[in-house]
Amino acid sequence: MKRIVVFVITVSILLFSFAPGIWAAGELNIKGEACILVDGVSGQVLYEQNADKKWFPASITKIMTLVLALEAIQQGKASLDDQVSTSEYAASMGGSQVYLYPGETRTLHEMLIAIAVGSGNDACVAVGEFLAGSNEAFIEMMNAKAKKLGMDHTHFVNAHGLHDDNHYTSAGDMAKLGVYALTVPKFLDYTSVYEYDFRPEPKPLKLWNTNRLLKWYDGCDGMKTGYTPQAKRNLVSSAERNGLRLVSVVLGVEPAQGHFTESMKLLNYGFNQFEFAGLYQAGDKITTIDVGKGDVDQVDLVAAKKAGAIKKKGEEIKLDSRITVSPYTTAPIKKGQKLGEVSVLKDGKEIEKVDLIAGQDVGRGSLGRQIVKMLQQVALAVK
Repeated sequence: MKRIVVFVITVSILLFSFAPGIWAAGELNIKGEACILVDGVSGQVLYEQNADKKWFPASITKIMTLVLALEAIQQGKASLDDQVSTSEYAASMGGSQVYLYPGETRTLHEMLIAIAVGSGNDACVAVGEFLAGSNEAFIEMMNAKAKKLGMDHTHFVNAHGLHDDNHYTSAGDMAKLGVYALTVPKFLDYTSVYEYDFRPEPKPLKLWNTNRLLKWYDGCDGMKTGYTPQAKRNLVSSAERNGLRLVSVVLGVEPAQGHFTESMKLLNYGFNQFEFAGLYQAGDKITTIDVGKGDVDQVDLVAAKKAGAIKKKGEEIKLDSRITVSPYTTAPIKKGQKLGEVSVLKDGKEIEKVDLIAGQDVGRGSLGRQIVKMLQQVALAVK
């Protein structure tokens, strides 16, 4: 069994950037049924208002549909090039749609664009049926995932968000889903698309993303809007500035553009009051480990993404990193291959784990090289 080596590196971060005091809850004056603002990495709650209140999600339901589809691709259960056929049931969906007709076939990639950008209810059902075999089975998958993520105030009865009294969630639960979605490969790639030509001539259909924050708010890079008369206006949004990633949720906003203005209030509060304290940047060399049977004797391990923690501006914090790696691995090694991880601890509590990956390819060493290395080791042992 390979021995696991744990290195502990302690870094004390002392920042005294004098910032205004944290706003009192009433000063934000968020207009809506519920809202929440969280750190997009750790999920730490920065502000909340009725975060556990039961509310109807409308089309922000589609975040879960996208997550399950993209996870299936990540796990090799599906491909973006797969052909997805539209059933009569899928084509019959009302509300927002991309006007799929029974029997129409599109790639899974196009269907995901239809969901993320065009908010197509018909595409949601088609994708769910394709992935799970039936609409009912896909809804079971949605609820199972919600339970796994700790979304205790959520119950889904469809994949799109058309109103049903038994289809509900909460701002806190949608924040949990939003933070998780950020870890799913390609999720932001899809929810950040602003326009897409879905159908060519003679009946062209251009899809426009209804999340205006993609254009209106600096740093916003994705997630989803939702509206029904019962739900009013909902929005889950993600934004990043200076390394600080935030996720905001507003539910049940009445005015026509209110879900955008209220979300901007939340995000402004977060970026004004908090900052990101970094330990490592993506690509930073963290350590090296020995390589057996390779064309080199060691490989560099680098951080797969930035590592650090959120803090209030002007706050003194202590960050520790714990690096867990095997001291030895065997060639061949591919650049980007996971070979360890670094845990970030804030005041002694683990808040994040970041993969440590190979910084370069390592090929198999020639037989001659391996023989020479073996003889060198024998000679050292004799000495």
